[in-house]
Order: sequence, then structure tokens, then C-alpha cells
Amino acid sequence: MIIAAGGGRRIGGPEALLHQGEKPLVRRMIDTLAEAGCAQVVVVLGASADQVRETADLTGATVVVNRAWGTGVGSSIRAGLATLADDGIEAVVVVPVDMPGLTVAAVRRVAALPYPDVLVCATYDGLRGYPMLFGRRHWPGIATLASADVGARPYLLAHKDQIVDIACDTVADGSRVDTPELMALYGLTIPPQRIGA
Repeated sequence: MIIAAGGGRRIGGPEALLHQGEKPLVRRMIDTLAEAGCAQVVVVLGASADQVRETADLTGATVVVNRAWGTGVGSSIRAGLATLADDGIEAVVVVPVDMPGLTVAAVRRVAALPYPDVLVCATYDGLRGYPMLFGRRHWPGIATLASADVGARPYLLAHKDQIVDIACDTVADGSRVDTPELMALYGLTIPPQRIGA
């Protein structure tokens, strides 16, 4: 699941519109998850969803639009999990779209435990980050507790003894792009946004 719904106030535009060169970052994330072996890729859009659909090739992904994206990442996690509710999927990998250093190797490491009762977090220099893997048995609790801009953190804190940490520092960059300086560092741009009703 790719969370790509935020408005990106600190970077000057929606994260889902980020481009690395000519390629939308959301397309790169879809390709990364697919290459890592994810059976289904869900992209949760929100801010500028129509423009993202028009400018990015979302082929191969199930697209969900979170109309409540302004309330924070919690509502996007709920929207994405609801999309997977009827499938026989045992676990879901969760990544934010604003993570240009994500690699297939990191996703594969985290997804190596695709069990319904698992909680996995990638770590970078000992700090938890993305990708994360949520086993199906945890989805109702995560959906219930996911709130505002802290997402699944309340649920993870309540179940911290169950989390499996998997070091990904040697295979990926865990940075998220949340400043203009980081955008410049990774060569990211946001195309002009259309003004619409």
C-alpha cells in the first residue's frame, strides 16, 4: 500500500505529484512494490487526485481516493486497508510515496514474514521507519486507532513487544522528503498544480 494522499504543505505541493526527473515518484513506488513481489498494489490518493491520475501511469495498481485526506495519514491507512478487506491477503506492506530511497531489497526484507499475526518495521540506524508490514489480524485494530498525522503509531506503541525490527540501512535510504532542501538533494520537483473546483 502506497500512501500518497498528503497535501505536502512543507514541500509546496502534494507528495503524489513528486517527480524524479521525468518519472512520477508514485510510478517508481508502484514498480518497486511489484518487483518486490507484492501481489496487489494499492495507491491511496487524496490531494490533487485527479491531476495525479492524469499525469502518472498508475497501471497495475488499485487506486483509492481518500476524500478525508486533510484529516491526516490515519484516514488514508483506513481507506487502503478497507480496499484489501475482501481479498485473501495475509499481510500488507505500507510505504509513503515521499521516500525516494526505498528499494526492492528493503521491501523484500520486510515482506519476508507474510503472516497474519506479524508486525514488522524497517529500521535505519536503529530507528523505526518504512516499509512496514501489517499482518491481517492487526488490520481492525490499526484501522480503529489510526488517527490524524500519527497514522498507525498508537497501535504500534500498544503492541511494541510484538514488532519485529528488520535493519534496512545497508539496502535502502529511509529518508522521507519533507523539506525543499531534501527535494533538491534527491532531485525531486513538483509540476505546477491546476486550480480547480
